[in-house]
Amino acid sequence: MQLTFSGDMFEWRGPSPFYFVRVPDDESQMIRDVASMVTYGWGVIPVTATIGLSTVTTSLFPKDGGYLVPIKNALRLPEKIAVGDSVHVTLSIGV
Repeated sequence: MQLTFSGDMFEWRGPSPFYFVRVPDDESQMIRDVASMVTYGWGVIPVTATIGLSTVTTSLFPKDGGYLVPIKNALRLPEKIAVGDSVHVTLSIGV
């Protein structure tokens, strides 16, 4: 399954900063429909995420009935993405 969407990057401040883009509701529903077939536990969903010219393997985090895409520095820095920027994301989810 491949999904494409845009969302604003935001920062969560924990012991170290983490950056995320929220998956929109319609796409989150599509992920929930296949989640039991692809999750490896705790509700996280393994994906390949592409932003711009950068592609990484990561996992979606379940949050408030939807999912968050973690934006690793391997994506954020080369693509020059800052907090509040609108980010175009392509996710590949194996089913």
